[in-house]
Parts: sequence; C-alpha cells; structure tokens
Amino acid sequence: MARAIWTGVITFGLVTVPVGLYTATRDHTVHFHQLERGTTDRIRNRRVNERTGDEVGTGDIVKGYEVGEGEYVVVEPDELDEIAPGRSRTIDISDFVDLDRIEPVYFDRTYYIAPRGAEYTKVYELLRAALVEAGKVGIATFVMRNKQYLTALRAEDDVLVLQTLHWADEVRDPGEELPELPSASERTGRGKQLDMALQLVDALSTDWEPDRYRDTYQEKVRELVRAKAEGQEITTAKAPPEATNVIDLMKVLESSLRSARSGRGEEEPACEEGAGAEKGRKENGLKETARKEKSAPRKATRSSAPGRSAAKTPSRKAPPRKAGAASARARDRGGAGDLEQLSKAELYQRATERGVPGRSKMSREELADALAHSGRRRKKSAA
Repeated sequence: MARAIWTGVITFGLVTVPVGLYTATRDHTVHFHQLERGTTDRIRNRRVNERTGDEVGTGDIVKGYEVGEGEYVVVEPDELDEIAPGRSRTIDISDFVDLDRIEPVYFDRTYYIAPRGAEYTKVYELLRAALVEAGKVGIATFVMRNKQYLTALRAEDDVLVLQTLHWADEVRDPGEELPELPSASERTGRGKQLDMALQLVDALSTDWEPDRYRDTYQEKVRELVRAKAEGQEITTAKAPPEATNVIDLMKVLESSLRSARSGRGEEEPACEEGAGAEKGRKENGLKETARKEKSAPRKATRSSAPGRSAAKTPSRKAPPRKAGAASARARDRGGAGDLEQLSKAELYQRATERGVPGRSKMSREELADALAHSGRRRKKSAA
C-alpha cells in the first residue's frame, strides 16, 4: 500500500475535504553506483565544512542566503514553515478553467489524490463528478517541503489527479530563446508537400495505447550490463539518420507514406505511387473522374426505363463543359451508384479531397459508404 507524501485538505468555496497526496509514477531507470576506476571501492558523497574539511551532520545544517561577499542571512527550516501559506496543509482551488487552455509546457509532475478516510469519500466524489460534468480543472496552490506549487486538479474515471504546473516566469519564450524557427511564410504556406505530410500523419494515426511503448534505451542498458558480465561482445547502435534535404523532401514523404501503409498491410492507392503518379493525378484526375461519373447516370436511366428512346431525353445532349466543373458536380452528388464505378484509389483520392476521417484504414466498400454519407451531409448543408 502506498504512503501519502503529503496530507491536508482541498477547499473549493466553503467545501472542504481531507485528502492525501500520492506519487502517480515510478522510476524504472537503471541506477549505477560510483566506483573508483580500477577498483570496486564505492564513492560516497559527504557534507563537509568548506573551511575545516570536517563532516557535518544534517541536524547542524541550516540555510543561508548570501547578501554580500561571505555575508549570509541564516534561515531555519521552522521559520520557512511558519510563513508558508495555509500552514502547508491546504490545496485552495481559486479558479476553474478548460484543460485544453493550459499549454503542455506548463505541466510538471503528476500525483494521485485520495480521501483520508471513508467518511470523506462522498464529498471527494462530489468534487470529482463536478469536474467531469463541467469539463474543467481546478487551479490551486499549496506548499510542500518548503516550496509553493501551482497546480491543476482534474478528474479521471475514478480518482482525482493533481498536476503541478510551472509558474509563468519559469516558462521561456521560444521566440527569444531559440536560434532558429520557421518564418511566417513557412508557417502559412500550403502545398503538395503538406498534403503528403497530412496523408502520412493519417496513415500513422491510431488510438492511444500506452502499453504499446517501451523504454528501449533502458533495455539496451540492461543488455549491456548482462553482456559485460558474461564477457560477450558489445554491439554499438546505429548512427542517427542524416537530416532530410529540402530538395528530396517530396520523395522522402512518398517513401515514408508507402512504408507506413505497407507496414500496416494497407493497399497502396495508385495515385500516390511516386512523383509521376502525383503529376498524373494533377493533369488527368479531374477529366477521368468527370468521364466516369458523367456516364454513370445514363446507364442507370436506360436500365430503369429500357423502352425510352434517346429522342425523349434531349436533356442529355448538354453542351460540353470543362472537366473541372463536371467533376465538381459529380463529387457533390456522391451517390452510391456513381461511387460503385470507381476504383479504391479513386475513392481514396476523393475521400482525401473531402477530408473524410480514418480513410487510410477503410476498405473500398467503406470508402464508398463514407463518401455517400458525406455527399448527403453536403446537400443538407447547402439546402
């Protein structure tokens, strides 16, 4: 059973609930002792008097703030506890905010909060349920081990979680601190490279499953220790890959996309089999799509009314129009009959143009169904 590292109360308004604070994570890092080279003699760190060289016990150590050359103001631990807000025992919620409004850079460490006794579980659950329903986190401060923390109190399925936050003056401004960042034109520009990058992101998208990820470096450290203990040969890791050349960026993106799809057993859309296919899609895709979808309604009409002659349907002798306009109207129809005439690659391309989510994981039939629903939604929106 875990032990609380801090005990106190949470307050919001006039409501108070006694709680304990527990660490939510544990360290799995491989730890080493310090030894003198050539021996197995341990190296120890000791607190010694700088002037005399004598070791000093922890009970004889106080804190000193230097105000001048060799001049200090001495502060006792008890004095720090006396000035601590709320006597170090209160998590006072002052505000409630949306969690997604807090930038990730502000988050530091995570703790679990539990009620200190069965008689406090009802009030504890009231706060947890209120945070869930409101979709908010409580912003609070508290003092632990002579340090005040800014915190965000949020609700999980069955427990309250407290996350310590950095203070605003602790967070650096990237614009001032970093030597190179993308220019304004690079941030707002959009082209086929970004479209390809979005397809790569979509191909690699999945559900968050933390058990899928492992600390492979620590595994390598353990293998290193085991190999050295057994006198085995040590294999070194590969060098990191070279930076991507901007000139080759499109080619690298296309290769990455093919690799991502093949790794997940997905069929490669014909329109994305390299730079040549991309160029062909730009030049011929609209004309081909217009031709296929323009012919589909004529087939359907003749099959539903076989006795009707061409003379009775003069509306089909419409003047020729640009392929782009015909394609746009065909896409807006989005009927199941039209979609059945298309290959999976053509369906995937249209799903990409409409931004259909999850398209990279869909079969041909699923793509057609998603596009049909998308077409109906667009009709209702236009109406």
